[in-house]
Formats: sequence, C-alpha cells, structure tokens
Amino acid sequence: MAQNGIVILDYGSQFTQLIARRIRARGVFSQILPWSATRERILESKPRGVILSGGPASVFEEGAPTLPSDIWSWDVPVLAICYGMQLVSRDLGFEVVRVGKAEYGRTSINADVEHPLFHGTPKEQTVWMSHGDSVRSNGKSTGMQVLATSTSSELAAFHFPPRNVYAVQFHPEVQHTAHGEKIIENFLFSVCHCERNWSADSIVDEMVREIRGQVGDGRVICAVSGGVDSSVVACLIDRAVGKNLFCVFVDNGLLRDGEREGVVSLLGTHLSAPLEVVDARARFLEALHGVTDPEEKRKRIGKLFIDIFEEVSTKHGPFDFLAQGTLYPDRIESISTGGPSVTIKTHHNVGGLPKNLRFKLVEPLALLFKDEVRAVGERLGLPQEQLRRHPFPGPGLAVRLLGEITEERLAILRHADRIFIDALKEYDLYDRVWQAGAILLPVRSVGVMGDARTYSFPIILRAVTSTDGMTADWADLPAAFLRDVSSRIINQVAHVNRVAYDVSSKPPSTIEWE
Repeated sequence: MAQNGIVILDYGSQFTQLIARRIRARGVFSQILPWSATRERILESKPRGVILSGGPASVFEEGAPTLPSDIWSWDVPVLAICYGMQLVSRDLGFEVVRVGKAEYGRTSINADVEHPLFHGTPKEQTVWMSHGDSVRSNGKSTGMQVLATSTSSELAAFHFPPRNVYAVQFHPEVQHTAHGEKIIENFLFSVCHCERNWSADSIVDEMVREIRGQVGDGRVICAVSGGVDSSVVACLIDRAVGKNLFCVFVDNGLLRDGEREGVVSLLGTHLSAPLEVVDARARFLEALHGVTDPEEKRKRIGKLFIDIFEEVSTKHGPFDFLAQGTLYPDRIESISTGGPSVTIKTHHNVGGLPKNLRFKLVEPLALLFKDEVRAVGERLGLPQEQLRRHPFPGPGLAVRLLGEITEERLAILRHADRIFIDALKEYDLYDRVWQAGAILLPVRSVGVMGDARTYSFPIILRAVTSTDGMTADWADLPAAFLRDVSSRIINQVAHVNRVAYDVSSKPPSTIEWE
C-alpha cells in the first residue's frame, strides 16, 4: 500500500477510525496501529506524521496505555488528541490534573488562527470535548505555544516545537467540531507536508501485484456472496491469478429473496474463474437449531462456512489460500487493535476462524473502507447496480432474525425484507440510504385484522445513512413511504400485524440488531 502517509496509534477512542477516514478523504493514506506497536512496524511505511488517538483511560490509572518509549526519536510531527495530549504532556513534564467535572460535549474555544494548525479557521469556534483530565502550563513548559483556550481548559491546544508535537484537548475528527476537517487538513499539508497520492481506484494495479506476490503459483478458493466486497475480491484475484482461482457460493438458507440467482448471473458474466454453488440450507438450519445468542450464531455460521470450504477444497483442491472480503471496519469492530479498544461484535470473516485453519488468508480489502471498495469495483468494471448495493451482513438474515432461526420465521422476514427494499427502489430512495433491511423480533403483539383478534409478529424496519459504516444516522424517510410500506407488509406477509421504524443512530446503536 501507499507510503509517506500518516500512522494513527490507537488508544481506544471510539473515534479512532474516523481519524483514518478523514485523512484518506484528503488523498493521504492512513493506517491504524495499536499504541504498543514496535518502532519498526510504525515506521516501516515511512510516515510523514503520527497521530495519537484519544481513549477512555486516565493517565492516573495503574496500567494505563503509555507512549512509545522512543517516540521523540522518530523525527516526524506528532498530533496528540485528548488522551494522547495528556500522555505527551506528562512525558514532557507538564502538569496534568484531574478536573472536578469532566468536560464533555460542545465547547467554544478561542484559537490562535495565525498558527499553521488553525490557519483558515475562525478565532472563536465550536469543538467537541470528551475528557476528565486537563493539562496546565508550569515551569517546565518553557517553549510551549498556547494555541487555544476554553472556559474550562487553559490549554485546549498547544504546540511544543522542541519535540515537534501538536496537541489538542478536543476531537477534530468528529462532525461536532465545526472546523475539525480544516485542522486535520492543516496538520497533513502545512505541518507534515503530505502528498495527495492515495485513492482507492488508483491502486488496483498495486493490489493485483500484491496478490500475485502473496499467492505466487498457489491456488485460491474464494467465497462469494454477490455482495460488493466479495465480488470485488473475486474480480481482483481473478485478474491477479486467473485460472488459479476457484469461487464458491454457499447457499446457507439465510439469504434474501432471489440472492442465489443474482450471484450466479453476475459472476458468470464478470469472472473467468469457475464458480461452484453449494446448497447447504439444511446444514445451516441444523447447526443453528435452538441457538438464540447472536455471538454463537455468528461463530457457528463461520465454522460451517470453513467446514464447507474444506470439503470443496478436498474435492477440487488442493488449495493454498482462502480469500475473504474483510474490510477495515470489520477488523476494527471484531478484534481489538492491540490496545484497549472494545470488541463490539464478532464478524464471521475474522472472528469465527479456527486456530488450525489450513488455508492462508488473502484479504486484499482489509485496509479499505466501504466507499473505497466501491471505487475499486468501478475501476474493475463491475456494474453500478452491483456497486450501489447495500451492505449485507455476512451471517445474513441470521442477525436480523432475533431469537431462534426456523424456516417459517425466515420466510416471514425474507418476504418483509423484499417488500421494503423493492419499495425503496420504487420511491427512488434506495441510493439515498447506506443500508436497509427488516428485522423480525421473537415476540408477538396483539392486533385486529378484519373483525378478528390477532397475536402476530412485529417487523422493525431499519434504514441508515452513512459514509463508511463507522458512524450512521437513521434515514429520515418520508412518512408517506413508511405508511405505504407498513400497509404492504401487514397486508401481504403472513403472521405480521405490526411494523415499526428504528430511529436510533450509530453510536450508540449498531446498524444491525445482532
């Protein structure tokens, strides 16, 4: 991947991924590494700068994350955010104190707009604070340039030239910081002198070379689902190794209506590699019988996928590599980056693999966000209808069907989901939404249909807007649309007598219900 970008050391902030996304949006490559990463790993891409993320810890806590011991010898600018600011301040001998009341939410600061970090922003501006400790100047802060103050923080931002460190107490990466994007841009170009050399569609040739270098003369088995991620992976690897790729589509019985037929049609047109369709509907239903815990669902689905791949490998192999469409957010949400980040959910691609997996993994999209994957797909010639397709969870309808999975309940959910998605397209709303789907709850509610009392299932409709899936807002769909969809579902789907619309955002909610 690209060099001379920015390395972000993760201290556990829920916004760390947003920092990376904001940087890439400006044509500069960024990658997230754990705060405990080695010097060699941090500097191997020859970064022009390093950013220390915020985090939930306090520098006063025993065992709290620390600065890399040799950080001041890296000879690159450092931007320290929130907890990162407190860490560098303590290391430099400045005073870090606990405040009586945490400063959280929107705050007004007065900034030194003559300084390169704040150039082009107004003197008084709104930022987003989230901290319980603060930094104060003292006798050891000679040479410090105070860049911003607030009513609660005498040091809302500073620059310490002797160590080439810039520190902000607020989060410039979030939308609530009015001029945060400009501050990040200033750090990239005015401070670090980065070059705009990153765009997903311009690195296809490089990705193909990397795949060839990893695979060599080996053979690759690739799981395809018809989604954007797996389709792009298959096309990339097909371009890289041609006949050494073998694609497998597993019909797990957890798909949306018409999914299987669509996959065969799409990949039959765009791939030279063979495609085998495995009908495993009965096996997945048996494996999920009686299971209600969402994590257990994901793990069982992931394990059975691998079992099936190994069976196909024995039949058509041998294969040396397993290709997956794992994205950057999948990795971040599934496993801690090595620091204090919290695991939100196990993604079936990265959380359900056995330790004795005999395949080596090929994950060419593992450093990309969703919109970047679409750009790669466009460069590869995939049709727009495919590239515009909403993300769909790897475990399929299993994580949109809360409670036990049965054929009857899957049929209900599948029918409601088709009505919802078809209506979004009919009303020209589909492309305004990042992701949408129906959820079936394991409860019943009382209703009246005709002159009879009913006791049937409620359907929840979920639609969100987003750029990369790391944060999302509920889609403000027209009331007339929701009224129409509700009427269609209740009138057409058996055993449903109530429809509700989910109006929660991420965070605090996730996009999927499980």
